Amino acid sequence: MFTVFAWVVKRDLMLAMRSRSDLFTALFFFVIVVSLFPLAIGPELETLRQIAPGVVWVAALLASMLVLERLFAADHADGSLEQMLLSPQPVSLLVLGKVLAHWLVTGVPLVVVAPLLGLQYDLDSEALGVLLLSLLLGTPSLSLIGAIGAGLTLGLRNGGVLVSLLVLPLYVPVLIFGAGAVEASVSGLGAQSHLYLLGAILVMALLLAPLGAAAALRVSAE
Repeated sequence: MFTVFAWVVKRDLMLAMRSRSDLFTALFFFVIVVSLFPLAIGPELETLRQIAPGVVWVAALLASMLVLERLFAADHADGSLEQMLLSPQPVSLLVLGKVLAHWLVTGVPLVVVAPLLGLQYDLDSEALGVLLLSLLLGTPSLSLIGAIGAGLTLGLRNGGVLVSLLVLPLYVPVLIFGAGAVEASVSGLGAQSHLYLLGAILVMALLLAPLGAAAALRVSAE
Protein backbone atom coordinates (compact mmCIF):
# COMPACT_ATOMS: atom_id res chain seq x y z
CA MET A 1 0.00 0.00 0.00
CA PHE A 2 2.89 2.34 0.68
CA THR A 3 4.08 1.88 -2.90
CA VAL A 4 0.67 2.88 -4.26
CA PHE A 5 0.53 5.84 -1.87
CA ALA A 6 3.97 7.03 -2.99
CA TRP A 7 2.98 6.57 -6.64
CA VAL A 8 -0.12 8.76 -6.21
CA VAL A 9 1.89 11.50 -4.51
CA LYS A 10 4.63 11.39 -7.16
CA ARG A 11 2.12 11.39 -10.01
CA ASP A 12 0.21 14.39 -8.69
CA LEU A 13 3.40 16.32 -7.99
CA MET A 14 4.61 15.71 -11.54
CA LEU A 15 1.29 16.87 -12.98
CA ALA A 16 1.38 19.96 -10.77
CA MET A 17 4.89 20.85 -11.89
CA ARG A 18 3.84 20.63 -15.53
CA SER A 19 1.05 23.14 -15.01
CA ARG A 20 1.96 25.44 -12.16
CA SER A 21 -1.31 27.36 -12.16
CA ASP A 22 -2.48 25.93 -8.83
CA LEU A 23 0.79 26.81 -7.15
CA PHE A 24 0.97 30.38 -8.40
CA THR A 25 -2.76 31.10 -8.08
CA ALA A 26 -2.89 30.32 -4.37
CA LEU A 27 0.51 31.83 -3.61
CA PHE A 28 -0.04 35.11 -5.50
CA PHE A 29 -3.47 35.53 -3.95
CA PHE A 30 -2.02 34.99 -0.47
CA VAL A 31 0.86 37.43 -1.02
CA ILE A 32 -1.35 40.12 -2.56
CA VAL A 33 -4.04 39.99 0.14
CA VAL A 34 -1.58 40.01 3.05
CA SER A 35 0.51 42.80 1.48
CA LEU A 36 -2.43 45.09 0.75
CA PHE A 37 -3.64 45.39 4.33
CA PRO A 38 -0.63 47.38 5.65
CA LEU A 39 -1.05 49.81 2.76
CA ALA A 40 -4.73 50.30 3.58
CA ILE A 41 -4.46 50.38 7.39
CA GLY A 42 -1.49 52.71 7.64
CA PRO A 43 1.91 52.67 9.36
CA GLU A 44 0.64 52.35 12.96
CA LEU A 45 2.68 49.39 14.23
CA GLU A 46 0.47 48.51 17.18
CA THR A 47 -2.58 48.25 14.93
CA LEU A 48 -0.68 46.14 12.42
CA ARG A 49 0.47 43.74 15.13
CA GLN A 50 -3.10 43.34 16.33
CA ILE A 51 -4.61 42.56 12.93
CA ALA A 52 -1.72 40.42 11.63
CA PRO A 53 -2.95 37.02 12.92
CA GLY A 54 -6.44 37.41 11.48
CA VAL A 55 -5.26 38.82 8.15
CA VAL A 56 -2.66 36.13 7.51
CA TRP A 57 -4.95 33.28 8.51
CA VAL A 58 -7.98 34.51 6.57
CA ALA A 59 -5.78 35.00 3.49
CA ALA A 60 -4.37 31.47 3.89
CA LEU A 61 -7.86 30.02 4.27
CA LEU A 62 -9.20 31.77 1.18
CA ALA A 63 -6.09 30.87 -0.84
CA SER A 64 -6.53 27.20 0.01
CA MET A 65 -10.15 27.30 -1.13
CA LEU A 66 -9.22 28.76 -4.52
CA VAL A 67 -7.78 25.47 -5.77
CA LEU A 68 -9.99 22.96 -3.97
CA GLU A 69 -12.28 22.51 -6.96
CA ARG A 70 -9.40 21.11 -9.01
CA LEU A 71 -8.29 18.54 -6.43
CA PHE A 72 -10.10 15.67 -8.17
CA ALA A 73 -11.29 17.43 -11.34
CA ALA A 74 -8.47 16.29 -13.64
CA ASP A 75 -8.81 12.65 -12.58
CA HIS A 76 -12.56 12.84 -13.04
CA ALA A 77 -12.19 14.30 -16.54
CA ASP A 78 -9.72 11.71 -17.88
CA GLY A 79 -11.27 8.66 -16.21
CA SER A 80 -8.44 8.08 -13.73
CA LEU A 81 -10.80 8.54 -10.81
CA GLU A 82 -12.95 5.60 -11.86
CA GLN A 83 -9.86 3.40 -12.02
CA MET A 84 -8.88 4.53 -8.53
CA LEU A 85 -12.31 3.66 -7.20
CA LEU A 86 -12.03 0.20 -8.79
CA SER A 87 -8.54 -0.33 -7.42
CA PRO A 88 -8.04 -3.09 -4.83
CA GLN A 89 -6.25 -0.58 -2.65
CA PRO A 90 -8.26 1.45 -0.09
CA VAL A 91 -9.68 4.54 -1.74
CA SER A 92 -9.03 6.51 1.45
CA LEU A 93 -5.31 5.80 1.05
CA LEU A 94 -5.34 7.11 -2.52
CA VAL A 95 -7.26 10.19 -1.36
CA LEU A 96 -4.68 10.77 1.36
CA GLY A 97 -1.92 10.65 -1.24
CA LYS A 98 -3.69 13.18 -3.44
CA VAL A 99 -4.31 15.46 -0.46
CA LEU A 100 -0.65 15.26 0.55
CA ALA A 101 0.44 16.22 -2.97
CA HIS A 102 -2.13 19.04 -3.00
CA TRP A 103 -0.79 20.37 0.31
CA LEU A 104 2.83 20.16 -0.85
CA VAL A 105 1.96 22.19 -3.94
CA THR A 106 -0.40 24.77 -2.42
CA GLY A 107 0.06 24.71 1.36
CA VAL A 108 3.82 24.51 1.81
CA PRO A 109 4.53 27.68 -0.25
CA LEU A 110 2.10 29.60 1.99
CA VAL A 111 3.84 28.30 5.10
CA VAL A 112 7.26 29.30 3.75
CA VAL A 113 6.23 32.78 2.62
CA ALA A 114 4.09 33.67 5.67
CA PRO A 115 6.96 34.63 8.04
CA LEU A 116 8.38 36.97 5.41
CA LEU A 117 5.01 38.64 5.00
CA GLY A 118 4.65 38.80 8.77
CA LEU A 119 7.58 41.22 8.89
CA GLN A 120 5.31 43.82 7.28
CA TYR A 121 3.23 43.72 10.47
CA ASP A 122 6.21 44.19 12.80
CA LEU A 123 5.87 40.72 14.33
CA ASP A 124 8.79 39.66 16.49
CA SER A 125 10.73 36.44 16.01
CA GLU A 126 8.65 34.51 18.55
CA ALA A 127 5.37 35.52 16.91
CA LEU A 128 6.76 34.64 13.48
CA GLY A 129 7.77 31.22 14.78
CA VAL A 130 4.28 30.65 16.18
CA LEU A 131 2.77 31.81 12.89
CA LEU A 132 4.93 29.33 10.97
CA LEU A 133 4.05 26.48 13.34
CA SER A 134 0.33 27.27 13.35
CA LEU A 135 0.22 27.28 9.55
CA LEU A 136 2.26 24.08 9.45
CA LEU A 137 -0.36 22.41 11.65
CA GLY A 138 -3.42 24.14 10.21
CA THR A 139 -2.97 24.11 6.44
CA PRO A 140 -2.92 20.27 6.17
CA SER A 141 -6.23 20.25 8.03
CA LEU A 142 -7.64 22.72 5.50
CA SER A 143 -6.60 20.45 2.63
CA LEU A 144 -8.00 17.34 4.32
CA ILE A 145 -11.34 18.93 5.17
CA GLY A 146 -11.53 20.54 1.75
CA ALA A 147 -11.11 17.13 0.09
CA ILE A 148 -14.52 16.11 1.44
CA GLY A 149 -16.19 19.14 -0.12
CA ALA A 150 -14.28 18.68 -3.37
CA GLY A 151 -15.48 15.09 -3.56
CA LEU A 152 -19.10 15.98 -2.88
CA THR A 153 -19.21 18.70 -5.56
CA LEU A 154 -17.21 16.79 -8.18
CA GLY A 155 -18.68 17.23 -11.65
CA LEU A 156 -21.32 19.77 -10.57
CA ARG A 157 -21.82 23.10 -12.25
CA ASN A 158 -20.51 26.00 -10.14
CA GLY A 159 -18.72 23.45 -8.00
CA GLY A 160 -16.26 26.04 -6.74
CA VAL A 161 -19.00 28.06 -5.07
CA LEU A 162 -20.61 24.97 -3.59
CA VAL A 163 -17.38 23.59 -2.17
CA SER A 164 -16.71 26.93 -0.49
CA LEU A 165 -20.13 26.92 1.14
CA LEU A 166 -19.65 23.35 2.32
CA VAL A 167 -16.19 23.58 3.82
CA LEU A 168 -16.15 27.15 5.14
CA PRO A 169 -18.08 26.32 8.36
CA LEU A 170 -15.70 23.41 8.96
CA TYR A 171 -12.71 25.71 8.52
CA VAL A 172 -13.82 28.03 11.33
CA PRO A 173 -12.19 26.08 14.23
CA VAL A 174 -8.88 25.93 12.37
CA LEU A 175 -9.09 29.67 11.69
CA ILE A 176 -9.93 30.50 15.31
CA PHE A 177 -7.14 28.45 16.88
CA GLY A 178 -4.59 29.34 14.21
CA ALA A 179 -5.11 33.07 14.51
CA GLY A 180 -5.54 32.73 18.27
CA ALA A 181 -2.11 31.13 18.63
CA VAL A 182 -0.39 34.07 16.94
CA GLU A 183 -2.51 36.60 18.82
CA ALA A 184 -1.65 34.96 22.14
CA SER A 185 2.04 35.13 21.26
CA VAL A 186 1.80 38.81 20.30
CA SER A 187 -0.05 39.56 23.56
CA GLY A 188 2.60 37.81 25.65
CA LEU A 189 0.40 34.84 26.52
CA GLY A 190 1.28 31.24 25.85
CA ALA A 191 0.30 29.87 22.45
CA GLN A 192 0.72 26.22 23.46
CA SER A 193 -2.97 25.51 24.07
CA HIS A 194 -3.97 26.81 20.63
CA LEU A 195 -1.21 24.79 18.96
CA TYR A 196 -2.24 21.65 20.83
CA LEU A 197 -5.81 22.10 19.61
CA LEU A 198 -4.58 22.60 16.06
CA GLY A 199 -2.61 19.39 16.39
CA ALA A 200 -5.70 17.57 17.69
CA ILE A 201 -7.75 18.84 14.73
CA LEU A 202 -5.03 17.64 12.36
CA VAL A 203 -5.01 14.16 13.90
CA MET A 204 -8.81 13.93 13.66
CA ALA A 205 -8.71 15.16 10.07
CA LEU A 206 -6.06 12.58 9.16
CA LEU A 207 -8.21 9.81 10.60
CA LEU A 208 -11.64 10.86 9.35
CA ALA A 209 -11.27 13.12 6.30
CA PRO A 210 -9.84 10.48 3.89
CA LEU A 211 -12.73 8.15 4.74
CA GLY A 212 -15.27 10.94 4.23
CA ALA A 213 -13.67 12.06 0.97
CA ALA A 214 -13.59 8.46 -0.32
CA ALA A 215 -17.30 8.06 0.43
CA ALA A 216 -18.03 11.42 -1.25
CA LEU A 217 -16.12 10.34 -4.37
CA ARG A 218 -18.12 7.12 -4.58
CA VAL A 219 -21.37 9.09 -4.33
CA SER A 220 -20.24 11.55 -7.03
CA ALA A 221 -19.06 8.75 -9.32
CA GLU A 222 -22.48 7.09 -9.16
